[in-house]
Amino acid sequence: MPYAQLGRNRVNYGLRGEEGRDVIVFINGLTQTTALWLNYQEWLARQGYRVLAYDTLGQGLSTKPVLGIQLDHHSDVLCQLLDHLGIEQCYVAGISFGGVVAQHMAINHPERVRGLVAMSTFSEMPTQLEMLGVAMHAAITQAGFPLIQALLMPINFSSQWLEMARSTLPEAIRRGNAINDPYAIQNLMESYVNFRPLTADLKKISCPTLILNGEFDFLTPRICHDIIRLNVANSRLVIIQHAYHAFTLEHPEVAMRQIEAFVRSVRDNTWVGDQSVWVASDNPQSETLATRYVGDHLRSIYYPIGPVEIEEWRVTLPGSENRSPEEATPPAPTSAKTRGKSARPRRTPAAASASSPAVRKQKGE
Repeated sequence: MPYAQLGRNRVNYGLRGEEGRDVIVFINGLTQTTALWLNYQEWLARQGYRVLAYDTLGQGLSTKPVLGIQLDHHSDVLCQLLDHLGIEQCYVAGISFGGVVAQHMAINHPERVRGLVAMSTFSEMPTQLEMLGVAMHAAITQAGFPLIQALLMPINFSSQWLEMARSTLPEAIRRGNAINDPYAIQNLMESYVNFRPLTADLKKISCPTLILNGEFDFLTPRICHDIIRLNVANSRLVIIQHAYHAFTLEHPEVAMRQIEAFVRSVRDNTWVGDQSVWVASDNPQSETLATRYVGDHLRSIYYPIGPVEIEEWRVTLPGSENRSPEEATPPAPTSAKTRGKSARPRRTPAAASASSPAVRKQKGE
């Protein structure tokens, strides 16, 4: 992958797609690298986008400063990278740590951001998350980076995925240990020592904003994403079914479908940012993108709030007007979990609740 020399820092990046197209930028989670976005880049480029992924300072193959890195400095580095590549505006998608950087980007550099995708992230730290961060910092300083990897695996993924991937996990963990410098990751973690909550500044974000949260994300739970939803007027919150913190890796085809549909709706002026809450379809081949959440979305059990209607959010598959279904459909996952199996729609929580005494009315039926 190429490098950009930005002052004293060298930034590793990958850019796919033709010039002149809408640009989507992916920002890594704390221990991720650019390589983990490769399938996103390939599929979204086929849909007509230009896709940039890069290692932030301290990650992967980018420069690893010896001293600490200010958290809000990462958005400035992204602006420098965009300038280097001649990109004026983009859609910014960040997960976890990268989601915080993406929010900083939308707040501090709104003229560069056409749309924001905030995934598995937060704008302030509830006590639970703060204590987890302290424990992770103690783990890396007292035992080293391999312990961080061992702790994050069962937090980031489902038991089913971990079991199916069990034979390949040791190699993946060794690759992560080899490419990530433990002191650089420690520096990134310590950038949160003086973390200033972003919530008060979220009202400055006016661009369309898609918030994605895994159904079973224990690291950054629903309340973290709901705070963002309530403070960004032009937003929607979409819950990814059966997903944990790292849903972009465990459910890539579902995440790709949501991100592409969002960018296309913004580009076509059909986006509706009404601070509503939805449940994503887990069938990426369905034109039903999501179903409006029924009940209290902060509860783990179905709890209806008065009579409700079940409403579907439908978006055509990308390129469906002039492409075959195979070309327009996000690629099936290649993990052992689904190898040899056909895609199968599951019943959404909203659909399940609709068969209960709650009122069921499918619009358009």
